Amino acid sequence: MTSILICTFRNLPSTSENSYLLYSCRTLSVPPSCDSDYHSLQATQTKSKKTLAKPNIRNIVVVDGVRIPFLHSGTSYKDLMPHDLARAALTGLLHRTSVPKEVVDHLVFGTVIQEVKTSNIAKEAALGAGFSEKIPAHTVSMACISSNQAMTTGVGLIASGQCDVVVAGGVELMSDIPIRHSRKMRKMMLDLNKAKTMGQRLALISKFRLNFLAPELPAVAEFSTGETMGHSADRMAAAFAVSRLEQDEYALRSHSLAKKAQDEGLLSDVVPFKVPGKDTVTKDNGVRPSSLEQMAKLKPAFIKPYGTVTAANSSFLTDGASAVLIMAEEKALAMGYKPKAYMRDFLYVSQDPKDQLLLGPAYATPKVLEKAGLTMNDIDAFEFHEAFASQILSNFKAMDSDWFAQNYMGRKTKVGLPPLEKFNTWGGSLSLGHPFGATGCRLVMTAANRLQRNGGQYGLVAACAAGGQGHAMIVEAYPK
Repeated sequence: MTSILICTFRNLPSTSENSYLLYSCRTLSVPPSCDSDYHSLQATQTKSKKTLAKPNIRNIVVVDGVRIPFLHSGTSYKDLMPHDLARAALTGLLHRTSVPKEVVDHLVFGTVIQEVKTSNIAKEAALGAGFSEKIPAHTVSMACISSNQAMTTGVGLIASGQCDVVVAGGVELMSDIPIRHSRKMRKMMLDLNKAKTMGQRLALISKFRLNFLAPELPAVAEFSTGETMGHSADRMAAAFAVSRLEQDEYALRSHSLAKKAQDEGLLSDVVPFKVPGKDTVTKDNGVRPSSLEQMAKLKPAFIKPYGTVTAANSSFLTDGASAVLIMAEEKALAMGYKPKAYMRDFLYVSQDPKDQLLLGPAYATPKVLEKAGLTMNDIDAFEFHEAFASQILSNFKAMDSDWFAQNYMGRKTKVGLPPLEKFNTWGGSLSLGHPFGATGCRLVMTAANRLQRNGGQYGLVAACAAGGQGHAMIVEAYPK
Protein backbone atom coordinates (compact mmCIF):
# COMPACT_ATOMS: atom_id res chain seq x y z
CA MET A 1 0.00 0.00 0.00
CA THR A 2 2.79 2.44 0.89
CA SER A 3 4.36 2.41 -2.57
CA ILE A 4 0.96 2.80 -4.22
CA LEU A 5 0.07 5.78 -2.04
CA ILE A 6 3.44 7.44 -2.64
CA CYS A 7 3.03 7.25 -6.39
CA THR A 8 -0.61 8.29 -6.35
CA PHE A 9 -0.39 11.27 -4.00
CA ARG A 10 2.79 12.62 -5.55
CA ASN A 11 1.15 12.56 -8.96
CA LEU A 12 -2.04 14.28 -7.87
CA PRO A 13 -2.65 17.72 -9.39
CA SER A 14 -2.17 20.65 -7.03
CA THR A 15 -5.83 20.77 -6.09
CA SER A 16 -7.89 19.05 -3.41
CA GLU A 17 -5.41 17.11 -1.22
CA ASN A 18 -2.26 19.03 -2.04
CA SER A 19 -3.52 22.59 -2.40
CA TYR A 20 -5.40 22.63 0.89
CA LEU A 21 -2.53 21.16 2.86
CA LEU A 22 0.03 23.42 1.22
CA TYR A 23 -2.08 26.47 1.92
CA SER A 24 -3.20 25.54 5.41
CA CYS A 25 0.21 24.32 6.56
CA ARG A 26 1.92 27.47 5.35
CA THR A 27 -0.27 29.43 7.75
CA LEU A 28 -0.27 27.03 10.68
CA SER A 29 2.46 28.83 12.60
CA VAL A 30 0.13 31.78 13.23
CA PRO A 31 -2.56 30.83 15.78
CA PRO A 32 -6.01 31.62 14.35
CA SER A 33 -8.02 34.12 16.30
CA CYS A 34 -11.24 32.69 15.00
CA ASP A 35 -12.05 30.82 18.22
CA SER A 36 -13.64 33.99 19.57
CA ASP A 37 -14.74 35.33 16.18
CA TYR A 38 -16.88 32.26 15.57
CA HIS A 39 -19.09 32.76 18.62
CA SER A 40 -21.93 34.68 17.01
CA LEU A 41 -21.62 32.89 13.66
CA GLN A 42 -21.83 29.44 15.23
CA ALA A 43 -24.71 30.42 17.45
CA THR A 44 -26.63 31.57 14.37
CA GLN A 45 -25.73 28.48 12.36
CA THR A 46 -26.70 25.96 15.04
CA LYS A 47 -30.14 27.29 15.94
CA SER A 48 -31.80 25.36 13.12
CA LYS A 49 -29.89 22.10 13.60
CA LYS A 50 -31.79 19.00 14.61
CA THR A 51 -31.10 17.11 17.81
CA LEU A 52 -29.75 13.56 17.65
CA ALA A 53 -32.14 12.29 20.33
CA LYS A 54 -33.76 9.00 19.35
CA PRO A 55 -37.26 7.90 20.36
CA ASN A 56 -37.45 5.28 23.11
CA ILE A 57 -33.68 5.48 23.75
CA ARG A 58 -32.26 7.00 26.92
CA ASN A 59 -30.41 10.26 26.54
CA ILE A 60 -26.96 9.92 28.07
CA VAL A 61 -25.04 12.98 29.19
CA VAL A 62 -21.59 13.87 30.39
CA VAL A 63 -22.17 16.06 33.42
CA ASP A 64 -18.57 17.20 33.73
CA GLY A 65 -15.03 15.91 33.57
CA VAL A 66 -11.59 16.72 34.90
CA ARG A 67 -7.98 15.73 34.51
CA ILE A 68 -4.90 16.33 36.55
CA PRO A 69 -2.18 18.19 34.65
CA PHE A 70 -0.51 16.10 31.95
CA LEU A 71 3.24 16.07 32.59
CA HIS A 72 6.33 14.87 30.80
CA SER A 73 7.29 11.46 32.16
CA GLY A 74 10.15 11.59 34.61
CA THR A 75 9.00 14.87 36.18
CA SER A 76 6.73 15.58 39.17
CA TYR A 77 4.79 12.30 39.08
CA LYS A 78 7.81 10.01 38.72
CA ASP A 79 7.76 8.64 42.28
CA LEU A 80 4.02 7.85 42.29
CA MET A 81 2.05 4.82 41.14
CA PRO A 82 -0.65 4.89 38.45
CA HIS A 83 -3.49 4.48 40.93
CA ASP A 84 -2.25 7.62 42.73
CA LEU A 85 -2.86 9.61 39.55
CA ALA A 86 -6.22 7.95 38.92
CA ARG A 87 -7.25 8.60 42.52
CA ALA A 88 -6.34 12.28 42.12
CA ALA A 89 -8.52 12.52 39.01
CA LEU A 90 -11.44 10.86 40.81
CA THR A 91 -11.02 13.16 43.80
CA GLY A 92 -10.96 16.15 41.47
CA LEU A 93 -14.16 14.94 39.81
CA LEU A 94 -15.88 14.53 43.18
CA HIS A 95 -14.92 18.08 44.16
CA ARG A 96 -15.95 19.50 40.79
CA THR A 97 -19.36 17.82 40.64
CA SER A 98 -20.17 17.21 44.34
CA VAL A 99 -21.72 13.93 43.22
CA PRO A 100 -22.54 11.74 46.24
CA LYS A 101 -20.28 8.69 46.07
CA GLU A 102 -23.12 6.36 46.90
CA VAL A 103 -25.11 7.20 43.75
CA VAL A 104 -22.33 5.97 41.44
CA ASP A 105 -23.31 2.55 40.10
CA HIS A 106 -20.07 1.57 38.34
CA LEU A 107 -16.54 2.79 37.62
CA VAL A 108 -14.55 2.03 34.46
CA PHE A 109 -10.95 3.08 33.83
CA GLY A 110 -8.72 2.65 30.83
CA THR A 111 -4.97 2.05 30.92
CA VAL A 112 -2.38 0.61 28.55
CA ILE A 113 0.76 -0.38 30.44
CA GLN A 114 -0.58 -2.30 33.41
CA GLU A 115 0.99 -1.94 36.83
CA VAL A 116 1.31 -5.54 38.04
CA LYS A 117 0.48 -4.72 41.66
CA THR A 118 -2.79 -2.97 40.77
CA SER A 119 -4.00 -4.92 37.77
CA ASN A 120 -7.58 -3.67 38.22
CA ILE A 121 -6.55 -0.06 38.64
CA ALA A 122 -10.16 1.18 38.47
CA LYS A 123 -10.98 -0.60 41.71
CA GLU A 124 -7.82 0.46 43.53
CA ALA A 125 -8.25 4.10 42.51
CA ALA A 126 -11.92 4.03 43.52
CA LEU A 127 -11.12 2.65 46.95
CA GLY A 128 -8.37 5.23 47.36
CA ALA A 129 -10.77 8.03 46.46
CA GLY A 130 -13.26 6.88 49.09
CA PHE A 131 -15.84 5.09 46.97
CA SER A 132 -17.66 2.22 48.63
CA GLU A 133 -16.14 -1.22 48.29
CA LYS A 134 -19.58 -2.35 47.17
CA ILE A 135 -19.39 -0.37 43.89
CA PRO A 136 -18.14 -2.54 41.00
CA ALA A 137 -15.17 -1.25 39.04
CA HIS A 138 -13.27 -2.67 36.11
CA THR A 139 -10.36 -1.76 33.86
CA VAL A 140 -10.25 -1.78 30.05
CA SER A 141 -7.36 -1.54 27.61
CA MET A 142 -7.51 -0.53 23.95
CA ALA A 143 -4.19 1.23 23.43
CA CYS A 144 -4.53 5.01 22.91
CA ILE A 145 -8.34 4.81 22.93
CA SER A 146 -8.59 3.06 26.31
CA SER A 147 -10.49 5.86 28.04
CA ASN A 148 -12.69 6.15 24.94
CA GLN A 149 -13.55 2.52 25.56
CA ALA A 150 -14.11 3.25 29.25
CA MET A 151 -16.59 6.01 28.39
CA THR A 152 -18.49 4.01 25.78
CA THR A 153 -18.64 1.06 28.16
CA GLY A 154 -20.31 3.43 30.59
CA VAL A 155 -22.69 4.57 27.88
CA GLY A 156 -23.59 0.94 27.21
CA LEU A 157 -24.25 0.23 30.89
CA ILE A 158 -26.61 3.20 31.10
CA ALA A 159 -28.30 2.60 27.75
CA SER A 160 -29.05 -1.00 28.75
CA GLY A 161 -30.67 0.14 31.98
CA GLN A 162 -28.13 -1.54 34.24
CA CYS A 163 -26.83 1.77 35.59
CA ASP A 164 -27.87 5.39 35.92
CA VAL A 165 -24.52 6.86 36.98
CA VAL A 166 -21.09 5.79 35.76
CA VAL A 167 -17.67 7.31 36.34
CA ALA A 168 -15.24 6.64 33.49
CA GLY A 169 -11.63 7.65 33.13
CA GLY A 170 -8.12 6.68 32.22
CA VAL A 171 -4.57 6.83 33.49
CA GLU A 172 -1.00 6.28 32.36
CA LEU A 173 2.29 6.57 34.23
CA MET A 174 5.15 6.32 31.76
CA SER A 175 7.66 7.31 34.46
CA ASP A 176 7.58 3.82 35.94
CA ILE A 177 6.87 0.94 33.61
CA PRO A 178 7.09 -2.75 34.54
CA ILE A 179 10.38 -4.37 33.50
CA ARG A 180 10.40 -8.17 33.69
CA HIS A 181 13.06 -10.75 34.23
CA SER A 182 13.81 -12.79 31.12
CA ARG A 183 11.52 -15.73 30.47
CA LYS A 184 14.32 -18.18 31.35
CA MET A 185 14.84 -16.45 34.69
CA ARG A 186 11.12 -16.37 35.43
CA LYS A 187 10.81 -20.07 34.65
CA MET A 188 13.76 -20.93 36.90
CA MET A 189 12.36 -18.92 39.81
CA LEU A 190 8.96 -20.59 39.44
CA ASP A 191 10.56 -24.03 39.29
CA LEU A 192 12.69 -23.23 42.35
CA ASN A 193 9.56 -22.26 44.22
CA LYS A 194 8.09 -25.69 43.45
CA ALA A 195 11.26 -27.69 44.20
CA LYS A 196 10.86 -29.80 47.34
CA THR A 197 14.41 -31.01 48.03
CA MET A 198 17.85 -29.43 48.16
CA GLY A 199 18.95 -31.71 45.34
CA GLN A 200 16.18 -30.45 43.06
CA ARG A 201 17.09 -26.86 43.88
CA LEU A 202 20.80 -27.40 43.18
CA ALA A 203 19.99 -29.13 39.88
CA LEU A 204 17.95 -26.13 38.79
CA ILE A 205 20.56 -23.60 39.94
CA SER A 206 23.24 -25.43 37.96
CA LYS A 207 21.38 -24.49 34.77
CA PHE A 208 21.61 -20.78 35.54
CA ARG A 209 23.45 -18.61 33.00
CA LEU A 210 24.35 -14.93 33.26
CA ASN A 211 22.21 -14.06 30.23
CA PHE A 212 19.17 -15.12 32.29
CA LEU A 213 19.57 -11.75 34.06
CA ALA A 214 18.97 -9.73 30.90
CA PRO A 215 15.72 -7.77 31.53
CA GLU A 216 12.74 -7.67 29.19
CA LEU A 217 11.81 -4.08 28.43
CA PRO A 218 8.29 -3.27 27.22
CA ALA A 219 8.42 -2.35 23.55
CA VAL A 220 6.46 0.59 22.18
CA ALA A 221 5.90 -1.43 19.04
CA GLU A 222 3.25 -3.46 17.28
CA PHE A 223 3.44 -7.07 18.42
CA SER A 224 2.16 -8.31 15.06
CA THR A 225 4.62 -6.31 12.93
CA GLY A 226 7.45 -5.46 15.32
CA GLU A 227 7.40 -1.89 14.05
CA THR A 228 7.40 1.11 16.36
CA MET A 229 4.59 3.61 15.96
CA GLY A 230 7.11 6.36 15.18
CA HIS A 231 8.51 4.29 12.33
CA SER A 232 4.96 3.84 11.01
CA ALA A 233 4.40 7.59 11.27
CA ASP A 234 7.53 8.21 9.21
CA ARG A 235 6.40 5.78 6.52
CA MET A 236 2.97 7.38 6.53
CA ALA A 237 4.52 10.81 5.99
CA ALA A 238 6.35 9.44 2.95
CA ALA A 239 3.26 7.66 1.64
CA PHE A 240 1.12 10.79 1.80
CA ALA A 241 3.93 13.16 0.79
CA VAL A 242 3.79 15.16 4.03
CA SER A 243 6.96 17.22 4.32
CA ARG A 244 9.07 17.87 7.39
CA LEU A 245 8.17 21.57 7.21
CA GLU A 246 4.44 20.81 7.14
CA GLN A 247 4.82 18.60 10.20
CA ASP A 248 6.82 21.21 12.10
CA GLU A 249 4.33 23.94 11.22
CA TYR A 250 1.42 21.82 12.44
CA ALA A 251 3.24 20.99 15.67
CA LEU A 252 4.01 24.67 16.22
CA ARG A 253 0.33 25.44 15.70
CA SER A 254 -0.60 22.90 18.37
CA HIS A 255 1.82 24.35 20.91
CA SER A 256 0.86 27.95 20.11
CA LEU A 257 -2.86 27.28 20.49
CA ALA A 258 -2.33 25.30 23.69
CA LYS A 259 -0.30 28.16 25.19
CA LYS A 260 -3.02 30.63 24.21
CA ALA A 261 -5.69 28.38 25.78
CA GLN A 262 -3.61 28.02 28.95
CA ASP A 263 -3.07 31.76 29.26
CA GLU A 264 -6.77 32.51 28.71
CA GLY A 265 -7.93 29.92 31.25
CA LEU A 266 -9.79 27.86 28.66
CA LEU A 267 -8.46 24.49 29.85
CA SER A 268 -11.00 24.36 32.65
CA ASP A 269 -10.92 20.57 32.87
CA VAL A 270 -7.48 20.73 34.52
CA VAL A 271 -7.59 20.42 38.33
CA PRO A 272 -4.61 21.08 40.64
CA PHE A 273 -2.86 18.08 42.15
CA LYS A 274 -0.79 18.32 45.33
CA VAL A 275 1.95 15.79 44.69
CA PRO A 276 2.92 14.13 47.98
CA GLY A 277 6.20 15.57 49.18
CA LYS A 278 6.29 18.07 46.33
CA ASP A 279 4.57 21.24 45.15
CA THR A 280 1.06 21.48 43.75
CA VAL A 281 0.97 20.96 39.99
CA THR A 282 -1.47 23.30 38.26
CA LYS A 283 -0.88 23.04 34.51
CA ASP A 284 0.43 20.84 31.71
CA ASN A 285 4.19 21.17 31.41
CA GLY A 286 4.65 20.07 27.81
CA VAL A 287 3.31 23.25 26.20
CA ARG A 288 6.44 24.81 24.74
CA PRO A 289 6.02 26.97 21.63
CA SER A 290 9.33 27.13 19.83
CA SER A 291 10.26 28.34 16.36
CA LEU A 292 10.49 26.63 13.02
CA GLU A 293 14.19 27.38 12.98
CA GLN A 294 14.77 25.60 16.28
CA MET A 295 12.54 22.68 15.30
CA ALA A 296 14.42 22.27 12.02
CA LYS A 297 17.64 21.58 13.93
CA LEU A 298 16.34 18.33 15.44
CA LYS A 299 17.44 15.06 13.88
CA PRO A 300 14.99 12.38 12.74
CA ALA A 301 13.87 10.24 15.67
CA PHE A 302 13.03 6.98 13.95
CA ILE A 303 14.16 6.55 10.34
CA LYS A 304 17.69 7.92 10.17
CA PRO A 305 19.02 9.96 8.47
CA TYR A 306 16.17 10.66 6.04
CA GLY A 307 13.05 10.50 8.21
CA THR A 308 10.88 13.52 8.89
CA VAL A 309 9.37 12.58 12.27
CA THR A 310 11.23 14.24 15.16
CA ALA A 311 10.75 14.82 18.86
CA ALA A 312 9.32 18.26 18.04
CA ASN A 313 6.50 17.01 15.81
CA SER A 314 5.56 13.94 17.89
CA SER A 315 3.59 13.56 21.10
CA PHE A 316 5.83 12.90 24.09
CA LEU A 317 5.79 10.25 26.82
CA THR A 318 3.29 11.59 29.34
CA ASP A 319 1.98 10.90 32.84
CA GLY A 320 -1.61 11.82 33.64
CA ALA A 321 -5.16 10.79 34.48
CA SER A 322 -8.69 11.91 33.63
CA ALA A 323 -12.24 11.16 34.74
CA VAL A 324 -15.77 12.03 33.61
CA LEU A 325 -19.20 11.73 35.20
CA ILE A 326 -21.73 10.10 32.86
CA MET A 327 -25.43 9.89 33.67
CA ALA A 328 -28.82 9.13 32.25
CA GLU A 329 -30.29 12.54 31.49
CA GLU A 330 -33.33 12.06 33.71
CA LYS A 331 -31.08 11.11 36.64
CA ALA A 332 -28.85 14.15 36.11
CA LEU A 333 -31.82 16.52 35.99
CA ALA A 334 -33.42 14.92 39.04
CA MET A 335 -30.19 15.57 40.95
CA GLY A 336 -30.14 19.20 39.84
CA TYR A 337 -27.24 19.00 37.39
CA LYS A 338 -26.80 21.02 34.22
CA PRO A 339 -24.92 18.60 31.92
CA LYS A 340 -22.21 19.71 29.51
CA ALA A 341 -23.18 17.54 26.52
CA TYR A 342 -25.04 14.54 25.22
CA MET A 343 -22.93 11.54 24.24
CA ARG A 344 -24.39 10.47 20.92
CA ASP A 345 -23.36 8.08 18.16
CA PHE A 346 -19.97 6.40 18.32
CA LEU A 347 -18.14 3.52 16.71
CA TYR A 348 -14.80 1.75 16.51
CA VAL A 349 -12.86 0.78 13.40
CA SER A 350 -9.86 -1.39 12.67
CA GLN A 351 -7.47 -1.60 9.71
CA ASP A 352 -4.21 -3.23 8.71
CA PRO A 353 -1.71 -2.45 11.51
CA LYS A 354 1.21 -2.51 9.08
CA ASP A 355 0.31 0.10 6.47
CA GLN A 356 -2.77 1.77 8.00
CA LEU A 357 -1.82 1.86 11.67
CA LEU A 358 -2.67 5.52 12.30
CA LEU A 359 -5.56 6.09 9.88
CA GLY A 360 -8.35 5.41 12.40
CA PRO A 361 -9.84 8.94 12.21
CA ALA A 362 -10.03 8.84 8.40
CA TYR A 363 -12.00 5.60 8.55
CA ALA A 364 -14.14 6.38 11.59
CA THR A 365 -15.17 9.95 10.73
CA PRO A 366 -17.35 9.29 7.66
CA LYS A 367 -18.92 6.27 9.33
CA VAL A 368 -19.94 8.07 12.50
CA LEU A 369 -21.26 11.05 10.51
CA GLU A 370 -23.32 8.73 8.36
CA LYS A 371 -24.61 6.92 11.43
CA ALA A 372 -25.68 10.22 12.97
CA GLY A 373 -27.11 11.63 9.74
CA LEU A 374 -24.66 14.55 9.76
CA THR A 375 -22.06 16.00 7.42
CA MET A 376 -18.73 17.68 8.06
CA ASN A 377 -20.48 21.05 7.72
CA ASP A 378 -22.64 20.23 10.75
CA ILE A 379 -19.65 19.86 13.08
CA ASP A 380 -18.76 22.92 15.15
CA ALA A 381 -15.81 21.50 17.09
CA PHE A 382 -13.35 18.84 15.95
CA GLU A 383 -11.13 17.20 18.57
CA PHE A 384 -8.71 14.66 17.08
CA HIS A 385 -5.91 12.92 18.94
CA GLU A 386 -2.52 14.11 17.70
CA ALA A 387 -0.11 11.17 17.93
CA PHE A 388 2.21 12.75 15.36
CA ALA A 389 1.89 15.76 13.11
CA SER A 390 2.42 13.40 10.17
CA GLN A 391 -0.51 11.31 11.40
CA ILE A 392 -2.90 14.26 11.51
CA LEU A 393 -1.83 15.62 8.10
CA SER A 394 -1.95 12.17 6.51
CA ASN A 395 -5.46 11.65 7.82
CA PHE A 396 -6.39 15.03 6.35
CA LYS A 397 -5.15 13.92 2.93
CA ALA A 398 -6.94 10.59 3.16
CA MET A 399 -10.18 12.29 4.20
CA ASP A 400 -9.95 14.72 1.28
CA SER A 401 -9.24 12.08 -1.39
CA ASP A 402 -11.93 10.53 -3.58
CA TRP A 403 -9.31 8.00 -4.70
CA PHE A 404 -8.62 6.89 -1.14
CA ALA A 405 -12.33 6.71 -0.34
CA GLN A 406 -13.04 4.57 -3.39
CA ASN A 407 -10.02 2.26 -3.21
CA TYR A 408 -9.64 1.74 0.53
CA MET A 409 -12.96 2.59 2.15
CA GLY A 410 -15.50 1.38 -0.38
CA ARG A 411 -17.09 4.81 -0.53
CA LYS A 412 -18.05 6.76 -3.63
CA THR A 413 -16.75 10.12 -2.45
CA LYS A 414 -14.45 11.62 0.15
CA VAL A 415 -15.75 12.85 3.48
CA GLY A 416 -13.81 16.11 3.17
CA LEU A 417 -11.52 18.14 5.40
CA PRO A 418 -12.26 19.55 8.84
CA PRO A 419 -11.81 23.34 8.71
CA LEU A 420 -8.72 24.33 10.69
CA GLU A 421 -10.64 27.15 12.37
CA LYS A 422 -12.75 24.44 14.06
CA PHE A 423 -9.97 21.89 14.57
CA ASN A 424 -8.12 21.37 17.89
CA THR A 425 -8.25 25.08 18.57
CA TRP A 426 -7.12 24.69 22.19
CA GLY A 427 -4.09 22.58 21.31
CA GLY A 428 -3.81 18.82 21.18
CA SER A 429 -1.77 15.80 22.22
CA LEU A 430 1.38 17.16 20.55
CA SER A 431 1.44 20.01 23.05
CA LEU A 432 -0.80 19.05 25.97
CA GLY A 433 0.60 15.53 26.18
CA HIS A 434 -0.72 12.04 25.66
CA PRO A 435 -1.05 9.69 28.63
CA PHE A 436 -2.11 6.67 26.56
CA GLY A 437 -5.03 5.62 28.76
CA ALA A 438 -6.32 9.10 29.57
CA THR A 439 -6.48 11.12 26.33
CA GLY A 440 -9.99 10.08 25.26
CA CYS A 441 -11.66 11.80 28.22
CA ARG A 442 -9.66 14.95 27.50
CA LEU A 443 -10.90 14.97 23.92
CA VAL A 444 -14.55 14.60 24.92
CA MET A 445 -14.39 17.27 27.62
CA THR A 446 -12.52 19.71 25.39
CA ALA A 447 -15.14 19.24 22.67
CA ALA A 448 -17.96 19.75 25.18
CA ASN A 449 -16.34 22.82 26.71
CA ARG A 450 -15.64 24.36 23.32
CA LEU A 451 -19.27 23.86 22.29
CA GLN A 452 -20.50 25.46 25.50
CA ARG A 453 -18.17 28.43 25.10
CA ASN A 454 -18.61 29.04 21.39
CA GLY A 455 -22.30 28.30 20.96
CA GLY A 456 -21.84 25.26 18.73
CA GLN A 457 -24.06 22.19 18.76
CA TYR A 458 -22.05 19.22 17.51
CA GLY A 459 -18.54 18.07 18.26
CA LEU A 460 -16.66 15.21 16.65
CA VAL A 461 -14.02 13.35 18.64
CA ALA A 462 -11.69 10.93 16.83
CA ALA A 463 -8.49 9.04 17.61
CA CYS A 464 -6.17 6.40 16.25
CA ALA A 465 -4.69 3.57 18.31
CA ALA A 466 -2.23 0.72 18.12
CA GLY A 467 -3.39 -2.34 16.24
CA GLY A 468 -4.71 -0.16 13.42
CA GLN A 469 -7.77 0.72 15.48
CA GLY A 470 -9.71 3.94 15.78
CA HIS A 471 -12.67 5.58 17.47
CA ALA A 472 -15.07 8.40 16.71
CA MET A 473 -17.92 9.91 18.69
CA ILE A 474 -20.44 12.70 18.23
CA VAL A 475 -21.13 14.89 21.25
CA GLU A 476 -24.03 17.32 21.24
CA ALA A 477 -23.99 20.45 23.37
CA TYR A 478 -26.59 20.46 26.13
CA PRO A 479 -29.12 23.25 25.54
CA LYS A 480 -28.50 26.35 27.60
